[in-house]
Amino acid sequence: MTSLPPGSASRFPLDTLYGAAHMYYLEDATQSEIAGRLGVSRPTVSRLLAEARRIGLVRIEIVNPREPELDALASRLRDVLGIDRVWIAPGDQSGNLRTGLTAQVAVALAEMELAPGDGLLIASGNTLYEVARGPLPSLPGVVLIPTVGGVAEPEPWHQPNEIVRSMAERTNARPVFLFAEAMPSAPLYERLLDDPSFQRVQELWAGAKGALLGVGAPPLSRGSISRSVPLDDEQMYRAVGDVALNFFDIEGEPVEFEGSDRMVRPPRDVLRAIPHTVGIAVGAGKAVSIRGAVRAGLIGALITDERTAGELIELSGRR
Repeated sequence: MTSLPPGSASRFPLDTLYGAAHMYYLEDATQSEIAGRLGVSRPTVSRLLAEARRIGLVRIEIVNPREPELDALASRLRDVLGIDRVWIAPGDQSGNLRTGLTAQVAVALAEMELAPGDGLLIASGNTLYEVARGPLPSLPGVVLIPTVGGVAEPEPWHQPNEIVRSMAERTNARPVFLFAEAMPSAPLYERLLDDPSFQRVQELWAGAKGALLGVGAPPLSRGSISRSVPLDDEQMYRAVGDVALNFFDIEGEPVEFEGSDRMVRPPRDVLRAIPHTVGIAVGAGKAVSIRGAVRAGLIGALITDERTAGELIELSGRR
């Protein structure tokens, strides 16, 4: 009896599914020939083949003919940035964030070798918001942890609890929620530090095995940013980006402002100590932000697209 892939179920006998798939994919039999050999109709054969793919008896791999070229570009960019790994999606994926980076995210997560109980930090921002709603690999038992506060934000992509919830639903992971504003008032922040649930989140930050982190564009160029960020503060003119609300300048040096000591975010040293920190960023104007994040030591690997990779290499050449 053919064994059923874990977590799958089918209304068709598994031996029938296997037989139809074997004849079609390995013996090059037509659907009409399979129907005759199995004693079923041709539409039934089509349903059998679709079901075999759905439950995992058949796995189809599509190879990008440009993969060697993209691998070479990734290797070059890795050396330019001086980081551990780079994964590059073809073309310009800035308008296709939900599915355009799917393969690269899956490989990055696989290389983290996350086991049940391991912590994975999840940042906020539009890129992670879209990625969390696209196809994702299963992460059973992995603990998803928000990196920043944001319960009072009007845009959903600045609400990390919603991003974590969406990703957990698609991956069978376990969500942890953070009920705090991005920058609470001073009295509220003092109470938050004494809150056991927030202390638990801080412990999870410090013990996480991996992180998926968006790299924010220069704050003054953004159409949307956390409303806790004071864009009128003169220090923000130095900022070229942020990772989990840790802002930095072009050299990767911290950019602080009035109230930034109350930002609900993992400290830089905590992020730097995580074994696998993967930045995800694509789009025009992100090159300087990515370079700043690398210099700040906030990301050790990068998922991007071909267009952004080219801009990063060009930026390095100009310097």
